[in-house]
Amino acid sequence: MQINVDLHIHSRFSGATSLSMTIKNLAESAPKKGIDVLATGDCLHRDWQREIRECKKIDDGTFEMGKTRFILSVEVEDKNRVHHLLYFPSLSQVEEFREKVERYSINLDTDGRPKLRLGGEEIAQLAKDLDILIGPAHAFTPWTALYAYHDSLKECYGDLADYVAFLELGLSADSDYADRISELHRLTFLTNSDSHSPHPVRLAREFNRMEVRDATFDEIRKAILRRGGNRIVLNVGLPPQEGKYNETACIKCYRHYSLKEAISRRWRCVCGGRIKKGVKDRITELSDLEEPKHPDHRPPYLHIIPLSEIISKAIGQGSVFTKKVNDLWENLVTGIGNEVKILVDADIKDIARYSNPAVAEAIELFREGKVRIIPGGGGRYGIIELKPKEDTPITFNHQKSLFDF
Repeated sequence: MQINVDLHIHSRFSGATSLSMTIKNLAESAPKKGIDVLATGDCLHRDWQREIRECKKIDDGTFEMGKTRFILSVEVEDKNRVHHLLYFPSLSQVEEFREKVERYSINLDTDGRPKLRLGGEEIAQLAKDLDILIGPAHAFTPWTALYAYHDSLKECYGDLADYVAFLELGLSADSDYADRISELHRLTFLTNSDSHSPHPVRLAREFNRMEVRDATFDEIRKAILRRGGNRIVLNVGLPPQEGKYNETACIKCYRHYSLKEAISRRWRCVCGGRIKKGVKDRITELSDLEEPKHPDHRPPYLHIIPLSEIISKAIGQGSVFTKKVNDLWENLVTGIGNEVKILVDADIKDIARYSNPAVAEAIELFREGKVRIIPGGGGRYGIIELKPKEDTPITFNHQKSLFDF
């Protein structure tokens, strides 16, 4: 069977997250997006654990509420500011891990994304000892990522680098970017939302499609490890140009710079703000290949844009959070099934029937790749033009149906 999974979100107990990030709200929102399994995030936090326990227990590592299943996960920050994702086989292993790291953290019970006074190798050793999966979160993000502070997996994880089985690409990178780095070819790539809100523009804006025998932790772990025929068959995510840190830019005024210009200016913008190196330039620095070389196990990467973002562009709304956008989104999801189906599979005539001609036309343009993206950088998302005014090359790939994969 094939399932859609988003394996990186946060609860309301993490910093800068919506108070609406409850298990109940997530369980209700995921099916509307077309998602079968969510990782819980923040599973070391006592209050979030209590909420997780309100779910029906399917097995030691799998929980269910309504039509949504959950597996246990957490994101932690190490002493070098690198963020790591961990996936746990059971609550007992969550507890064992927590007991081992309690003395190295002062915020286990105040932040769902705790800081640990441990290095990447030490955290990986604890994970290995307890049979927990570990890998770098949003690996290329310039603030809190492996490649923001290290030049290789070995530099971060030391002798435990071989235990690391996956890497999360993050919103500003895709497989074409990352597969220019040979050391990453053996790893499974994950595309997750890192959502801080259950709103449809955030939750499952990136997800993975997996071939498994059941929607359980053990089967998902086999897919990540590519064992027993289980595997990821599709990575789905934003075009990297839409990510907040795709290009090198000022974090104050968002002016973009080439890497050469940024270096010559000693990373200070003309406005006086700090210039932050973009993911695209960082990958160019790290890469040992001019063009991506995808290993045989690498699945296709399908670029999508959240439906509410397309709707807001189509009807001229300045925000995706307006009532008008939300109402149109709800009408489409109720009438057609879920967001994934609407974006890539549903008949345009049916979409027009449940929304309006402008939205249907926008989705058709999106599917045909007739959009342009002005890249993001410095902490601001890229800008999407559904009807480009300039005769410039289209930067968004042509869409395919999910049934093609």
